[in-house]
Amino acid sequence: MRSKVILKKGKEKSIQRRHPWVFSGAIYGVTQELNDGELVDVVDAHNEHLGTGYFSDKGSISVRLLTFGAEPFTPDFWKEKLLAAWTMRQQILDFTQTNAFRVIHGEGDGIPGLIIDFYHNHWVIQAHSTGIFQAMEAIAQAIQQAFPDHCETIYCKSSGTLPQTGTDYFLFGNIPETIAQENGISFHVNWVEGQKTGFFLDQRDNRKLLGFFSKDKKVLNTFCYTGGFSIYAMEAGAELVTSVDISQKAVDLASRNMELNFPGANHTAVASDVFEFMRSHHQHYDVIVLDPPAFAKSIKSKHTATQAYKRLNVAGLKALAPKGILFTFSCSQVIDDVLFYNTVAAAAIESGRTIRVLHKLTQGPDHPTNIYHPEGHYLKGLVLYVE
Repeated sequence: MRSKVILKKGKEKSIQRRHPWVFSGAIYGVTQELNDGELVDVVDAHNEHLGTGYFSDKGSISVRLLTFGAEPFTPDFWKEKLLAAWTMRQQILDFTQTNAFRVIHGEGDGIPGLIIDFYHNHWVIQAHSTGIFQAMEAIAQAIQQAFPDHCETIYCKSSGTLPQTGTDYFLFGNIPETIAQENGISFHVNWVEGQKTGFFLDQRDNRKLLGFFSKDKKVLNTFCYTGGFSIYAMEAGAELVTSVDISQKAVDLASRNMELNFPGANHTAVASDVFEFMRSHHQHYDVIVLDPPAFAKSIKSKHTATQAYKRLNVAGLKALAPKGILFTFSCSQVIDDVLFYNTVAAAAIESGRTIRVLHKLTQGPDHPTNIYHPEGHYLKGLVLYVE
């Protein structure tokens, strides 16, 4: 018999609308003392069952729901969710050209707290809650059962999201890296040493769009990491491409990926502060990509992050050549679309240039947003034409 989390009267409405989070302030009480990561049933004030999920004693979200209403949580849950998610990816991606994509995107695929990325038959799992971490073995078994022909490695990489879990480790196999394909372009991916799960998959469609603007252009990719935007620009026929990142390790990886696809390309990778680099290359580039890491990790840092995004976009707009194209992004979840747009608009005003918005961008469709959980939308982007 599972423990129950009892909600205050009226607090069941969001769950009835299939929002998967139960906040601590909505809880009236519990039937017995709960442990972090415990699977619990959530009931309303009249003891009507609302759903089942993992309890957390950290942060304001106390329960993340896996099922709603009368739907039971069974041992087949993981396998069924994986197969459903894979079926959707088959409809939105060309598997002959792309074998690197997100299979499970947390709430977007009905499993809050779980990220699973797939790189050419290698699976990387990231837990964002103790309950998910404790289910790691069951999830790995479900992957092997559901995809026996597409499973060479399963790696748990949760130390960055759950520091208390300790060392990352292999659940199956022991291969640390591969060469994966994205829209026919090859990338080295190392899930043991790389950031996050080894690669940033959410920008796939936006990288492809960059290619449309890059032919015969001078392109600057800032915060380049693996050089994704750089390589798409070169594939499209850019005159020259420069990749800049503060990390020498990142620019070395960008160079390695460029060499993998376009040996001898007119590409320069520079380990430098992005602001300093743009100041010293005033109006030199026709296309600039601003894709920084999340400046705001929490609501407390929202104001500071907004100012940082403004400074970055002012610098980018000043550095861009006349009639240039600026791709600018924010992956900070607490910076919503309106705030990001207004921040870029404030930077535009300060730059004094005539600017048009050509595209509004978001994360790729393999990072879906659950319609009942709009918080899952995190990546915002604008493509600007700057006179």
